[in-house]
Amino acid sequence: MLQDGKGSVSTQYNVKLDIIVVNWNSGVQLRQCLASIASADLIGFTLSRVCVVDNASKDNSLNEIRQFGLPLCIIRNNRNLGFAKACNQGAEGSQADYLLFLNPDVRLFKNSLKIPIAFMEQCKNEKIGICGIQLVDEKGRISRTCARFPKPYDFWVRILGLDKLFPAFFRSYFMKEWDHRTTRIVDHVIGAFYLVRCSIFEKLGGFDERFFVYFEDLDFSYRAYKSGWKSVYLSTVQAYHKGGGTSEQIKAKRLFYSLQSRILYGYKHFSIFSATFLMLGVIFVEFLMRLILATVRCSAREIGQTVHAYALLVHAFPFIIKNTKIRKER
Repeated sequence: MLQDGKGSVSTQYNVKLDIIVVNWNSGVQLRQCLASIASADLIGFTLSRVCVVDNASKDNSLNEIRQFGLPLCIIRNNRNLGFAKACNQGAEGSQADYLLFLNPDVRLFKNSLKIPIAFMEQCKNEKIGICGIQLVDEKGRISRTCARFPKPYDFWVRILGLDKLFPAFFRSYFMKEWDHRTTRIVDHVIGAFYLVRCSIFEKLGGFDERFFVYFEDLDFSYRAYKSGWKSVYLSTVQAYHKGGGTSEQIKAKRLFYSLQSRILYGYKHFSIFSATFLMLGVIFVEFLMRLILATVRCSAREIGQTVHAYALLVHAFPFIIKNTKIRKER
């Protein structure tokens, strides 16, 4: 039985934590996130580094972020290199025992760090490689964020919208049916708060940078699982998560990256036949389904965003084809 770590925080651990925050035009949220890190209890571990990797923000995101007294490291990219690449930049050369990948739209509470670290340090949890915690919105509602490792069937349910049309018969690979009020082993925890043992991150080569954004954390969780490590969702500790983040600013690009990452994930982890069938479904069937739904909603904006996203997908096909040929894991 899992021990959730509640009430068992010790000061005897001699471990180090690095926090990596990837930022893109999230200045206000970034400062709130850093302030929450500074206010969190640092009991039982040393916060050795907080690395902010900025992907060419244009909103003066990095102004006034040194005011919180954190052991801050800043990496400034001159263009947006994507989430996976930026996370790997932040983790490079880490001497810590644990890495926490934290979205800038997350705000920690007092116990958000010490309880997960204490949990991971328990001997009986030594095969837990990745830990996520309970995330709540501004009204205190628990977000249902964990997921199963998707199979081709799961993607087709999503392509056809069956999980939304007939949720009683077709489940999503997201674990929406579970209330997330209990600690349990899961396939995948959301990357918004993604605590991983540094040794595992290094051994697996970090996030696969072919995923510009989306699915890079799911891919990592799956590779960790196949290497014998488990992921746990810890319900006894919380953090605030806004959700959506700055990707709300660019809905067409957000859809494009999601579509692209789904295709790349399929070719990496499914058979050639299943991955190709999935790609055709994403390109043709899902495009048609999205246009029909937008038309029913009488949303010219949604139609425009869908067409724009698929135009970007067509433009990206040389990259996709090149990378679908690389099916070996890193």
